[in-house]
Amino acid sequence: MPELDTWIVIVALAATTVLTRSGIVLLGHRVMLPRRVQEMLRFAPACALAAIVVPDLVVNHAGQPDLRLANPRLLAALLALGYYLLRRNLLQSIVFGMLVFTLLRVFHVFGAVG
Repeated sequence: MPELDTWIVIVALAATTVLTRSGIVLLGHRVMLPRRVQEMLRFAPACALAAIVVPDLVVNHAGQPDLRLANPRLLAALLALGYYLLRRNLLQSIVFGMLVFTLLRVFHVFGAVG
């Protein structure tokens, strides 16, 4: 792609982003979302995080689903979830999950882990 085309695409995407995101800021006080939509939007950050994290937990390096408990990422995540349900402390759960995953990798519990 020639350099001019690249810059045109960058400017067009930037303008599109600014227009779509500034609309809610400029019109936000005049437009009221229904209560049900507002309630659903509360879950958007959790859904976005799950969409980013879950594929890394359940898909191996070959792109195939790996739902076995021999999958160290999945096992560490499940143990961290259990820890969270017991302690209700998010930071401790993250540290616990990372510690479990690191120990599984260091001691090669399940063979080669990527």
